[in-house]
Parts: sequence; structure tokens; C-alpha cells
Amino acid sequence: MLAFLESLPGAVAQGIIWGIMAIGVFITFKVLDLADLTVDGSMATGGAVFVVLTVAGVNVYLSLLIAFLAGCAAGLITGVLHTLFGIPAILAGILTQLALYSINLRITSGASNTPIDFRQYDLMVTLSDINRSLIVGGIFVVAVIAVLYWFFGTEIGHSIRATGSNPAMARANGINTNRNKIIGLVLSNGLVALSGGLLAQYQGFADVNMGRGAIVIGLAAVIIGEVIFGKIFRNFALRLLSAVFGGIIYYIVITLVIQAGLNANDLKLFSAIVVAIFLGVPYWKSKLKFGKKVSAQGGADRA
Repeated sequence: MLAFLESLPGAVAQGIIWGIMAIGVFITFKVLDLADLTVDGSMATGGAVFVVLTVAGVNVYLSLLIAFLAGCAAGLITGVLHTLFGIPAILAGILTQLALYSINLRITSGASNTPIDFRQYDLMVTLSDINRSLIVGGIFVVAVIAVLYWFFGTEIGHSIRATGSNPAMARANGINTNRNKIIGLVLSNGLVALSGGLLAQYQGFADVNMGRGAIVIGLAAVIIGEVIFGKIFRNFALRLLSAVFGGIIYYIVITLVIQAGLNANDLKLFSAIVVAIFLGVPYWKSKLKFGKKVSAQGGADRA
């Protein structure tokens, strides 16, 4: 238990970084109602772009901004494939993700793993300074949620939310749903790449496989946050924050099970089980409520 408590700050710091990625997943999964698998590739793209640029002498803040824009470009490709080519969103995301693997290797000059030393570069977050990582990660979360809260309160933001809520009604009201889907995918993958840039700093390297399974972790964070905080977090900004809390809870649980002796090779299996359970919770809750309602109605009819 002592080892778990000692590793808790690190789990929270990592959960915050992945929570930013979860916000990106929230935009496509909850706001646009799209299944986007691009994130497994754009996460690694963000990390690769950041590390390569920073090692080349580019300012870390500028490197992170360019990493964000690279993720936006990945989302744009998926959006174009989905809207202009008529490819289903899930397949468009898979195609982009597949292409990004080769692109990421190009970015890193063929190296599957590119290190970055915190002693040589003034990184924003690092595993060697957890307290600083927690503060900087918290600042990024607040800034991202504030910007998104403002953006989704604008006319364009409302039209994006309408597109995800009821595409047919949105089109009937003259809303360009294809444009909104592209904007949502661009914004989502930009945030995922931003998270990838922060994660590369935190762990000290960028890896072309660092985004593998990211969509599962992102979904886990979103669903965990919704199940636990859904009834009390009604405001849009708080719903975004719940995704971050979900990421933190996820990594605390991961740390706990690793400390309990779970084989690290089984983490992907454990993640899939967690997501499946939390995805099923809302469904079974509704089934139980419906069953109770029917039983109560049947009892009243017999009376």
C-alpha cells in the first residue's frame, strides 16, 4: 500500500495528460456521435513532431503548437475521407491511422523510438518533477476546457453540437453538417496530438506505437467520468472536466492493479474489460429501471 501511495502523484499526473486526450475523444464520441479511430495515430504524431522539433532546437512551446497543428491535419484528412469521399467515419479513421504510422516514421527519420532528455531541454512536464507536471498539466486542462467552453457557446459551436445531436434536423435548418464534422474531427485530433506532445515530454521519448490503444483509454476516461459524475456534472465545461477525472481515475486503478501484481502485458486486456463494463453500466441501469417500472405498473393494474 505504501508503494501505491508513493506512486499516486505520478498516476494523477499521467491521468491528467491522458485526460486532455480524453477531451478530444469526448468531442467526437459524445458531441459529434462519431467513432473516430484516428487518435491511435495522431497521439503518436503529436509526440513525434514535438520531440523531433525540440531536439532540432525549436522552442518547446512552438514545438507543442506545431504538434497540435499536425494533429489537426490528421483530423482534417479523416474528415475529408468521411465527408467528401463518403467513407464511414470508423473506416476513415482506420485509414488515416494506418497512413500515420508511416508518416510518423518519416517524421522520426525511421526511428521507432526517439528520446528527449529533460536535462538538455527545458520541458514543461517531466517524470523527474511530478509536482511541476501536476501544476502544468492542471493549467493545460483549465485552459483547454475554458477555450472549448467558449467555442461551443458560439454559433459554430452550437451548430456542431446540433450536428451530433440530430444531423437530419441540423441539415433541415440549413446547417452544413459535413463542415461541422470536419471541424470537430480537426479539433479532436489536435487535442489528442497536444496530449501526445505532453506525454512524450513526461516519459522522455516519442514512440511510433505510443498511441496504440489510445482510443480505448480515451473511451474508458470518458465513460468512467460520465458514469461517476454524470448526474452532478450537467454543465458542458464540467462534462469535459469529468473526462479528465475519468482519465485520472483510470490511471489510479491501473497503478493499483500493477502494484497488486498484474502482469504489464495484460494491461490492454484489463483496459478493454474496464471499458466494456463501464459502457454496459448505463444500458443495464436503464434495463433495471424499465423492469422496475413495468413491475410497478403490473402490480398497480392487478390491484
